[in-house]
Amino acid sequence: MTRVLGETAVLDDVGPARRGRAYPAAGATSALLVPAVLLLGGLLAWPVLRTVHASVTTDGRWVGAEHFRAALAAPGTGAVVARTVLWALVVPAVVTVLGYLLAAASRRSQEGGLVRLILVVPIAVPLVVTGITFRLLYDPDPERGLATLLAARLTGRSLADAPQMLGPGLVTVALMSAFVWAWVGLAVLVFRAALDAVPPSLADAVRAFGGNRRDVLWDAQWRPLLLRTAAVVFALVAVGTSRTFDLILVMAPGSVRDEAAVLAVRVWQTSNGVTTGEGAALGVVWLVAVVAGVLLAALFVRQAWPPPPGPAPASPSPAPPPPRRVVRLLAAAAAVAWLVPLGVLVATSLHAPVAAATRGWWSAPPGLASYRELIAGTELWRTLGVTTVLTVVVTAAVLAVALLAAYPLAWLTGPAAQATGLFLMAACVVPVQVIAGPVNEVLGVVLSSGTTRGLALVHMALGVPFAVLVLRNAFADLPAEQVRAARVGGRHWWGTLRLLARHNRPAVIAVAVLEFVQVWNDLAVGLLFSGPGAAPLGLFLAGQTRGFVANSGGLAAASVIASVLPVLLVVLARRHLVAGLVAGGVR
Repeated sequence: MTRVLGETAVLDDVGPARRGRAYPAAGATSALLVPAVLLLGGLLAWPVLRTVHASVTTDGRWVGAEHFRAALAAPGTGAVVARTVLWALVVPAVVTVLGYLLAAASRRSQEGGLVRLILVVPIAVPLVVTGITFRLLYDPDPERGLATLLAARLTGRSLADAPQMLGPGLVTVALMSAFVWAWVGLAVLVFRAALDAVPPSLADAVRAFGGNRRDVLWDAQWRPLLLRTAAVVFALVAVGTSRTFDLILVMAPGSVRDEAAVLAVRVWQTSNGVTTGEGAALGVVWLVAVVAGVLLAALFVRQAWPPPPGPAPASPSPAPPPPRRVVRLLAAAAAVAWLVPLGVLVATSLHAPVAAATRGWWSAPPGLASYRELIAGTELWRTLGVTTVLTVVVTAAVLAVALLAAYPLAWLTGPAAQATGLFLMAACVVPVQVIAGPVNEVLGVVLSSGTTRGLALVHMALGVPFAVLVLRNAFADLPAEQVRAARVGGRHWWGTLRLLARHNRPAVIAVAVLEFVQVWNDLAVGLLFSGPGAAPLGLFLAGQTRGFVANSGGLAAASVIASVLPVLLVVLARRHLVAGLVAGGVR
């Protein structure tokens, strides 16, 4: 020990690195964890236990599996469960395959950066806006729906007999196409980072032993890294499909919503925001499936991703050549196709309300009448103000709470660290529809039900687990030298935490951006917990879809306005997002 700037410092530069050297004192640890424990305990853990209790009791009387049998035997439940499983298998597989192909096709080429930029944009578009966009694209009237018109031309049918993508037979396919459009960009980012982490020397070694192109792909890319990356992407998208509530509620017309419903919608329809026996039982089934899926994925993908870079070789191998021209052209064509839905949205917004409601955007001159009518009103500005304040406050609060909790949790090792990681991962995927009733009870106790304060508390509870998980692992992955420097430079624990956060600026930025976009783009939390004076932007847009055709011009204009800020944030911070996402593995 020695004295540095009047404070006692421990300098142990000998022996193996120990995470505990930056660990705060026991009293400080308890204080740092209190905000996260209160949020997770009061608005996640207790509501989950309350829902489980309601699923096996009636008025406090034990009934066992009675509610489960009744819920699963209800008409249409079997189809809903099968459709949910279909979403969890087909959509992740399509996203994973497309993500890898597009990431590989857009590497090391002049147009590759533009292709990836185009594919990233839908990540930030709110799912409500995605639903509106594809509902415009798949409008069953060929006079307004571009896809319906093209389908009629390609199949040789009359316009009256054109295939109906939003009809009962194809609505699930239409919804899945919209979800794939929104998520492929994320898969491209993750696969691109993985491909860049593969050392070129591996391919040289495979070729030196007589390997062909297939051997290089399998032994130099898929086996060392890409197979695990594909598992990460598949698991991430599979978990994401459990939150298709916004998309189905907005995109599926009311007449076919039952044919498109998954468990997210059925639980909401059954419980209607309160704790009931059958609704709670169905919610428990869904919760167990989601949590089990993410925990199995976490146990399968246990190592850090991407692997830490090794020492640079004395004579680095030359970078592999860019993909062949035909492959790059296919990637460019895919990027153009990805722009079509956004083009339809923008083009519809540039028409007067009457013109947008009666004919296609291609048959009328553009104008700004829909924007002028929307901006002249007060409702949009009011909901934008509420959403902006809510999003900024929640993002700042989640970041602060997560930093405080991640600091002591980062230095745990062994079973304690793994158990903490598994708990946080499970908390990340708790569907809000499952716990809506108990959460409303808690908000009523603290006099926050139906208020902006209540919305903020729910968003904070839902956002803290992921933020803590990412920041905890980012702190734990710091080199020992930086930890020593932070411990010496920070006179107190908050000084050490500030320096550690500075060393992990990319992870902090990723958490802030992802939380901001999540809250800004939300519909489910606003629908379940908002009141008359606390309607966020997603709820405003969903409300406008009740008269979809008549409101299509103004709705498209409002959707464009709602998407500008999250798209800008994601595009500007896209280099940090992958680091933030992949830092959430279990150590």
